[in-house]
Amino acid sequence: MENLDILIIGAGIGGLSAAIALARKGHRVTAIERDPSWSVYGVGIIQQSNVIRAMDQLGVLDTFLDAACGFDAVEIFTPDGTKVARVPSPRLVEGKPANVGIGRRALQKVLGDSAKAAGTDLRLGLTAETIVDDGAKVAVTFSDGSTGSYDVVIGADGVYSQTRAAILPEAEQPQFTGQAVWRYNFPRMEGLDALQVYNGPTGVGLVPMSADVMYMYVTTPEPDKPWYPKEGIAAAMRGKLANCSPQIRELGEQITDDEGVVYRPLEGMMVHGAWSKGRVGLLGDAVHATTPHLGQGAGMAIEDAIVLAEELGRHSSVEAALNAYRDRRYERCRYIVESSLAICNGQLGKGPPVDNHKATAEMFGVVSQPL
Repeated sequence: MENLDILIIGAGIGGLSAAIALARKGHRVTAIERDPSWSVYGVGIIQQSNVIRAMDQLGVLDTFLDAACGFDAVEIFTPDGTKVARVPSPRLVEGKPANVGIGRRALQKVLGDSAKAAGTDLRLGLTAETIVDDGAKVAVTFSDGSTGSYDVVIGADGVYSQTRAAILPEAEQPQFTGQAVWRYNFPRMEGLDALQVYNGPTGVGLVPMSADVMYMYVTTPEPDKPWYPKEGIAAAMRGKLANCSPQIRELGEQITDDEGVVYRPLEGMMVHGAWSKGRVGLLGDAVHATTPHLGQGAGMAIEDAIVLAEELGRHSSVEAALNAYRDRRYERCRYIVESSLAICNGQLGKGPPVDNHKATAEMFGVVSQPL
């Protein structure tokens, strides 16, 4: 199919990647985002080898790498700070790094600028109030009272997707894992040339983002799903490092700015049935929300976008294309969701401990396979 009118609900990483992929195929793309300020928090994100390949397929690799910091390995440490492994990451694009760390705001700018340059009509502060699929078109009424008619609607609106609730009300729902993640930016340590992962009940990672900046993520048991007030949250994050290795505790003394702490309870979900109904489909966290233990949440959404665009080009009906897209993506996404959750459960004592060395190497083997 060619020259489709496509609406994307949600302008996060997955939605913007879909906008780029679809617009580059010649479709007319509108993307809406409920947040009028289009804000994103200022810490970083890991993008691994499969994302480097995906950015190349989207045609934005050089701009992406200019905003990022490349590295080619993952180092694994025991809770006492002993390094036990350095796992090389496969390079999937010749001459380019295997992985990168990048600021989330920088990533949004790369994807947003590229989506708009490809012709996407990006509309902020807008939601889809009604979605009516009559089999030939999808009629959408927006929160500002305007309306639109589309050949395809894609919900890229996150783990609490309203699009999913509208089309698949019986689908799986997000489940709290019992764990939360904390993030904070630091001056980059001298010699940090890899993602460093510290095992233990409190999981810690250090990720280079630029020549001068790195960020720390910390996963902690939070069985009661608490929310912490902004005032004092830096001290709360420092306190979570009390049983970590000496080098992590020392680094934690730099956590002093309440505004710089990003905290989020972790929820997971895998939709095992259909990912679409008629002309309305879903991608990213709307169907496979994963914990961050394998660093692949955004990567799976970006890959979704590429496969979705390919399948719409291969089929003569929207329904067939959306079904083929789901069939290509399901096993890979299921593996990431379940393997990440296994690491989470091992840290919480809800399952056997997972060897991060083996899990990381296995994950690279899976995501290195062609889409």
